[in-house]
Amino acid sequence: MVQPRRISDFKPTLSKLAGTSHYQVIFGGLPSALRQHLNVRGVGYRFIGETAGLLCNNISLPGSANATTMIDGNYMGIQEKMAHSRVFTELNAEFMVDSEYKTIKFFEHWIEYMASGSGEDQSRDGYYIRMMYPEEYKSNQTKIIKFDRDYNQELEYTFYGLFPRALNDISVSYDQTDILRASVTFSIDRYICGRNTSFSLYRGNSHNKKLTNSQVNIPNINTGGVVAPGPI
Repeated sequence: MVQPRRISDFKPTLSKLAGTSHYQVIFGGLPSALRQHLNVRGVGYRFIGETAGLLCNNISLPGSANATTMIDGNYMGIQEKMAHSRVFTELNAEFMVDSEYKTIKFFEHWIEYMASGSGEDQSRDGYYIRMMYPEEYKSNQTKIIKFDRDYNQELEYTFYGLFPRALNDISVSYDQTDILRASVTFSIDRYICGRNTSFSLYRGNSHNKKLTNSQVNIPNINTGGVVAPGPI
């Protein structure tokens, strides 16, 4: 039998709910040839590793689902639904555009690089597109870290096979001036929820106790020459 409970019993739980406004996006694991292409096009390593994620104004934490199929015959008259694959949804994000337009250049030239396999000059007659191989344009260490203002707890997502599928239309007008924003849809192969590298384990444990370098091996996460910053 369910016993009535007082409101005071729920206060400890309801007073510790997670908020939506504390998170960090870190772009990492871009192939070296892609980073060199972006650098030539005016998007430096430091912008990719430090600034681009800070300009992310809105992003959805990822979701996944199990694809299923119907099985007949195991039990007479019974249909069973069984999972056969894990399906990862696309990731939608909105970014504020800086005064140098590097936010737009970052994603525009990333997509440009994906289609540059022909090696042809885009301005010449007869230009044609040949797509690069996936391992040449996919990111394997981009992260979203969701935390709260006290930084005592966090939820970390690491994406594998991430790339911008679409840089959506950006509206400009003569109406009242507002911050220019770019909306991007990312495709991903998969993600890991939770700390999965010695670097993230060290960062998480440092809130409670300081681990020494001999206890945890801290790798240099590839973010274009910049070590990925963590919540402080």
